[in-house]
Amino acid sequence: MVRWSVVCLVSAFAFPALADEFQPVRDKAEFLRLLEGRELRLGLFKIGLKVLPDGRIEGSALGWGITGTWRWQDGYFCREMDWSGKPIPYNCQLVEARGNEMRFTVDQGAGDSAEFRLR
Repeated sequence: MVRWSVVCLVSAFAFPALADEFQPVRDKAEFLRLLEGRELRLGLFKIGLKVLPDGRIEGSALGWGITGTWRWQDGYFCREMDWSGKPIPYNCQLVEARGNEMRFTVDQGAGDSAEFRLR
């Protein structure tokens, strides 16, 4: 049950809206520039993800491995992942940046959000 909870958190962790402080990232080149050599971290759940330029996602959450693929489509980050045998379905997400933080909002910005630190 704990594993399923983290899957939900990886795909969408609810936070209050801070849209006026975050700036949308609509360009793949800008997205890759912001992530270059860095990892997305969400410390509370020990989530660490690398989004690689070749379309792969690698990382872990609570000690279990995460793998996946991604692509940039129509201004959105679209990904599917697997968390230690549990599929995380394909979803296109709005990406926003603020300093050393990135926010991903599922369903092209209409759903829940997860805020990650860039390390």
